[in-house]
Amino acid sequence: MAQSERIKRIFANAKQRGGNPPLNTFLKDMHTLAKTKYRDLDQWEKIARSMAGAIVNQKIYIEPYDKIIGRVYHLNREEVKNPDSDFDCLSAPYKRLCATIPDYPELRENQLSGSTSKGHITWMWDKILKLGTSGMKERYAKALANAADGKGRQFFSGVLIMVEALEKWNEKHVAELDHLGMHEMAELCRRVPRYPADTFLEAVQSFFMQYIVTMSENPYGGNGPGRLDYYLWPYLERDLKNNDCTLEQARELIEELFIRIDERIHTQDGWVEAIVVGGSHPNGTSAVNPLSRIMVESIMDLDITHPAVYIRLPKDKPQDFVRLCAKYLQNGSNRAQILCDETIVKALNDSGVTYRDAVEYTCGGCMEIGIQGMNSDFLFNGWHNITKIAELFVTGGLCLKTNKKLNAVNAKGLESYTSFEDFYKDFIGEVSRILNIFFKAQDAYSEEAENSRPAYLISSMIEDCYAKGRNMHGGGARYHDYGSCPLGIPNTADYLFAVKKAVFEESICTPHELIESLKVNFQGFDLLRKKLISIPKYGQENEEADGFARKTFADISNIYTSYKTRWGGTGKMVVLTFVWAPEAGRILGATADGNLAGKPVAHGVTPQSSSMTNGITSSMNSCTSIPFHLFNGGASTMWDLDPSWAGEDVIKALLTTFFEKGGQIFQGNMMDAESLLKAQKTPEENKHLIVRVGGYSARFVNLKKDLQSEIIARMRHAG
Repeated sequence: MAQSERIKRIFANAKQRGGNPPLNTFLKDMHTLAKTKYRDLDQWEKIARSMAGAIVNQKIYIEPYDKIIGRVYHLNREEVKNPDSDFDCLSAPYKRLCATIPDYPELRENQLSGSTSKGHITWMWDKILKLGTSGMKERYAKALANAADGKGRQFFSGVLIMVEALEKWNEKHVAELDHLGMHEMAELCRRVPRYPADTFLEAVQSFFMQYIVTMSENPYGGNGPGRLDYYLWPYLERDLKNNDCTLEQARELIEELFIRIDERIHTQDGWVEAIVVGGSHPNGTSAVNPLSRIMVESIMDLDITHPAVYIRLPKDKPQDFVRLCAKYLQNGSNRAQILCDETIVKALNDSGVTYRDAVEYTCGGCMEIGIQGMNSDFLFNGWHNITKIAELFVTGGLCLKTNKKLNAVNAKGLESYTSFEDFYKDFIGEVSRILNIFFKAQDAYSEEAENSRPAYLISSMIEDCYAKGRNMHGGGARYHDYGSCPLGIPNTADYLFAVKKAVFEESICTPHELIESLKVNFQGFDLLRKKLISIPKYGQENEEADGFARKTFADISNIYTSYKTRWGGTGKMVVLTFVWAPEAGRILGATADGNLAGKPVAHGVTPQSSSMTNGITSSMNSCTSIPFHLFNGGASTMWDLDPSWAGEDVIKALLTTFFEKGGQIFQGNMMDAESLLKAQKTPEENKHLIVRVGGYSARFVNLKKDLQSEIIARMRHAG
């Protein structure tokens, strides 16, 4: 559908303002209020009132052609020179962890285990659509009057302060609209979000006003709207039945909404806010609706990288929707990510999530699997270089890149073992020790966040914070899980399987010979390297190699699910690679499967490019043989396809087969390497090119050179 002149005008102005965003004073205002007006208040109230004041103080932006009101620009923030320490949820636990866990700083400094920013959740924003802020205030005022303890009173009071701030900021927009003579829009904003939404337009406006305020409260890339089509569709369905709206009008409104989301963060491709369309109803039937299709078609037609629009395919998937998935993968500027309800819901069920909750799964950001409005925001908090741990376990702690001994990894070295079983058992034990250090660190950060980052507004829309009278880090969230990404498990499986075959079973080399060859990056060991390369790999449909990969994935998954967090949640194994493929590979020496030093690690659970030698069918068969039901945090794959071969029918067949065999998440690029090489040389002429990086999409020319090269070097499957 051709864009209207109004949308074209909105788009042009949004790109201009988003590309050079005005100064955002939110953080500076918040800390200034905390250190002046509210300095003598208790911590909880100081945080709530300072944040509320900063929200209300934000500048108002309205254009005469707007049908969705509200703008916030999150990227150009005024520097905070003297932050109030009551808001600090990072440095205090870090210092405590360094003092109590000697290995913690060395693990981070040597890129064996690291942290990311907090966030990556969705929340039940439909509560405001159904109740309005007036209904939310009434609900929490009653809860405050009947609070069981002091912490409950603090929580309910904090929510009321933040909901009132949302109302006051909305009222500033109403006043400005009246001043501009936009009385119809002023009347709309008088009704919502203060009162329950009745129409599709009211629902979209109510959603967006709470969304930008909530993102101001907890402004980390990775938080997102989640099931936007699912919760907005009843309003559009009613309007369509009453002839109050057409699908064409709904699409134009969705296009404006997407442009507004992008405008806030236009220059930051890695700031992922995900919308997940389609999926299933609680009874298991398809929840795909016309709004699902509109959202996919709209993002395909818009030249933006926000929001990320992903698709959930239900068990009884409509075939035209499957074809839309294939079209999106083929022509969606490499922004598509397709998720399979059947396998993901099973993985959640197997990890203890009820079916009723599991069917509400979504992605807040890249692809980490959470439950809409039921998780605390530690769903994607870090990463671990599993392949580097394998290297150190072989060398006895010697880093092949720096030639230094790393004491943070307890490794005797391969030469100390007479059986592979003992070597592997100790390796898994050491991975468990390192991961548990990370989990304990998250407990410490969560404990601090309970007080210094209470996130009252988000918590008011997370189950079961209201019932328990606690914020999401105070024990309120139904699922208090910690997610992180174990990088390079496919590489690790190939690495360790090669050790098993070459050293312990086929006597291709001794432990000493293997280590010496790795130290010199195989220089002078050409014959040995050829023999190592010839050992079967995960991705070649070799049952023994694939079986070993299955065991490796399962054993590492068990480490995650065995940990119990401070509020009874578990670890969540989020298998993706994000931007870390070249970074994780850069610190690797040569590997026992025959790869030279510095090779980027594989993406998610996808076999290494160098291991996919028998074609995409064999690679997918190997991949779908692994235990996807164990991956409760999501397991992504990256299938880059040659566009000269992979037409819509081919993509549809691959996608269908992948999910029928048990895969979880399908993504990839449809772009030839030659076009990307040209873009590297002439970036000014190729600013339009968007690529799938690994859990998010970005403009190719904006990526770092090593990341560009990693994308160019990936296996491009052809017929």
